[in-house]
Amino acid sequence: MHDNHQPKLDLVVIGNGMAGLRVIEDLLEIAPERYNIIVFGAEPHASYNRIMLSPVLAGDKAFADIQIHDRRWYEANGITLYTGEAVATIDRRRRMVISAEGREVGYDRLVLATGSRPFIIPVPGHDRPGVISFRDITDVDDMVKASENGGKAVVIGGGLLGLEAAYGLHKRGMDVTIVHLMDQLMERQLDPAAAALLQHSLAQRGLSFRMGAETAAITGDDAGHVNGLRFKDADDSTLDADLVVMAVGIRPNIDLAKASGLHCDKGIVVNDTMQTYDPRIYAVGECVEHRKAVYGLVAPLWDQAKVCANHLAWRGHSQYDGSVTATQLKVTGIDMYSAGDFADDEAADTLTYADIRRGVYKRIVLREGRIAGVVLYGDTRDGPWYFKHMQAGTDVSAFRDLLLFGKAFVETGADETADEHDAEAA
Repeated sequence: MHDNHQPKLDLVVIGNGMAGLRVIEDLLEIAPERYNIIVFGAEPHASYNRIMLSPVLAGDKAFADIQIHDRRWYEANGITLYTGEAVATIDRRRRMVISAEGREVGYDRLVLATGSRPFIIPVPGHDRPGVISFRDITDVDDMVKASENGGKAVVIGGGLLGLEAAYGLHKRGMDVTIVHLMDQLMERQLDPAAAALLQHSLAQRGLSFRMGAETAAITGDDAGHVNGLRFKDADDSTLDADLVVMAVGIRPNIDLAKASGLHCDKGIVVNDTMQTYDPRIYAVGECVEHRKAVYGLVAPLWDQAKVCANHLAWRGHSQYDGSVTATQLKVTGIDMYSAGDFADDEAADTLTYADIRRGVYKRIVLREGRIAGVVLYGDTRDGPWYFKHMQAGTDVSAFRDLLLFGKAFVETGADETADEHDAEAA
């Protein structure tokens, strides 16, 4: 056993978003006595749930509803919190972080949880007033303010975030058009059939679409404020806009790590214990690249935080071996669930069910008798059940024919088969 009277080590966490916070929560649970914890957050708020920004934009929640811990929580747990203060430099030789305000703090262990930045398409006019990204609470405040004047909004990006932004602005009374480079929405999460159903539902609610459209420039009025988009097509077509939201994706925020000489590729490269090439420095969340994969969803972040906290607590050796991810769209009244890989190829056994009039569509892709991917639209109740079997690698061959009908059918079906078997045995 280790000696409980040893001096505490200094743990500095850079980034007070969901990944950094989760590491701290896990650590407080398993080894509250091990570290003095110092946290730097570039945003002014104590902490909030970034995943719930869409409901705040749509007016379904207030900012107060999505705050995770207030300053009192940090104080009660003996954590030093510096908000609105970004770290400018990591001096690895002296084991010291220096903030933009010149504050120097030493560390024994360091966690980088710097998250990601929205990708801004570098088209002419991308820096005009009225062009914003959808990444933090400030962006949401800007969108809400812009929507008070009504008018036309254009959302560039037909992925998860773009659709949630478009829906929120539409609910706030703006006339919204979604501009997407591909000819189907959410092409990374949905197959064409489910995407068509989704687009139809959104169009019925009053959203407009420009699919397969590439922006050439963002135009402005005499004062320079955004007033529209020009497209790269044969006739240089245009679209009016009082507000342009860019939701075309995120990039891991690796600048600080790079500047301090840590090995980075797409993200900050970590091993299976979430350590960077400097073993005293860990990294978690959207800034991380693990086994060539970068994640932008919350479930992998929880998995990573847990492994990181276990390692920091010297709790034996837990390892992170990557995550299977699932996606849901937060648009009231539209149910969509997608998980895993559902590409069609020779090796895949694909099951589909479509009741287009009711707006229900299901697709399950099996590989070697196991669920590899699932897309559900209109009826998503069984999403988590499929996901559980996907993660566990269950061989579903025995109930393949009932799989599309979901958990209730499979489980009663299994009981009946068992009864028949017992009857035969008797």
